[in-house]
Amino acid sequence: MGIFDLPWWGLVLITLLLTHLTIISVTLYLHRGQAHRGVDFHPVISHAMRFWLWLTTGMVTKEWVAIHRKHHAKVETAEDPHSPHIVGIGTVLRKGAELYGEEARNQQTLAHYGRGTPDDWIERHLYSRYSLWGVALMLILDVLAFGPIGLTIWAVQMIWIPFWAAGVINGLGHYKGYRNFETEDGSTNVFNLGILIGGEELHNNHHAFPSSARFSMRWFELDVGWLYLKALAKLKLATIRRVAPKVVIREDAASVDLETVKAVVNTKLDVLASYARQVMSPVLKEELAEADSGVRTVLNRARRALFRHEAWIDASARRRLDNALKLNQRLCTVYQFRERLQAVWTTTYSSQEQLVKALQDWCRQAEQSGINSLQEFARRLQGYTLRTA
Repeated sequence: MGIFDLPWWGLVLITLLLTHLTIISVTLYLHRGQAHRGVDFHPVISHAMRFWLWLTTGMVTKEWVAIHRKHHAKVETAEDPHSPHIVGIGTVLRKGAELYGEEARNQQTLAHYGRGTPDDWIERHLYSRYSLWGVALMLILDVLAFGPIGLTIWAVQMIWIPFWAAGVINGLGHYKGYRNFETEDGSTNVFNLGILIGGEELHNNHHAFPSSARFSMRWFELDVGWLYLKALAKLKLATIRRVAPKVVIREDAASVDLETVKAVVNTKLDVLASYARQVMSPVLKEELAEADSGVRTVLNRARRALFRHEAWIDASARRRLDNALKLNQRLCTVYQFRERLQAVWTTTYSSQEQLVKALQDWCRQAEQSGINSLQEFARRLQGYTLRTA
């Protein structure tokens, strides 16, 4: 017997608690703190999480951070360490930890993407040098605390991150789920309640705003990691550096100005998501209601491609989309206006004045389009300003 004689349900609860601590250390310390610098922690909290990860995963901070940063820099390409669109979803789900290990041996990756990670005495002489000593010590502690069943608890701890993070998030998080934002990569929100994996379930939100310490973006989404961060911030144990920018609408705005442009460019993915909800969806619904059965079939077949990022529309979907746009002028108009809106921030201008004029022209022409939802969107857009607090 171990030091603690717990019933079966107590052992289940303690296992869930221990694995939850590991998940929280990964998402808060490694991901939001070290990899993206969205939050700074008090040294005691930072080192506590680093120590816990040494015990329960054997992962080296520099390796994890470097691999994750490279994933963002090379996402969905042959250089992405774990893209299911390149190596296959089955491979990432089954061998996510192996893909991580393989990339961790790439010294160029560590040198280029691992800058700024801990390089103190204990990191050099213990955590990095003897990364497996921690998991061995955890095994001893589990057996001492819970007896022979401690072996099972330890085994669950060891597979928790390889399964949920290296497998599910890196795999399903780029393969299956819903998308708030049409990013160039294939990221998805696996589930809207970020509890089991500390908020990492909201992976599309994260790829849209990588440096944000908060992953939840919609009212129905829960990021439990963000709740912990807010609590730590209240206790002065964490300083939140960055969150996704938010806009407010200036009702008295008469026209587009530089403040408007800054707000639109900084929230461009959110602008496009709003455009899809407030303009394209209503127009599509109206056109489907008025179309005959033949045209309705064509429009429905093109529905998915209508809202997807260009990078994720294959040749077959492109043909369906082109057919739909040829058949329906109003839908074609709002689609073209979306492309022109994207061009506002993808085009290089010689001055801020030209950029302001480009957005002014877009709003003016949108208001002249005769399409109600597009006109209303343009009027709201010219009142955009970044929230200051």
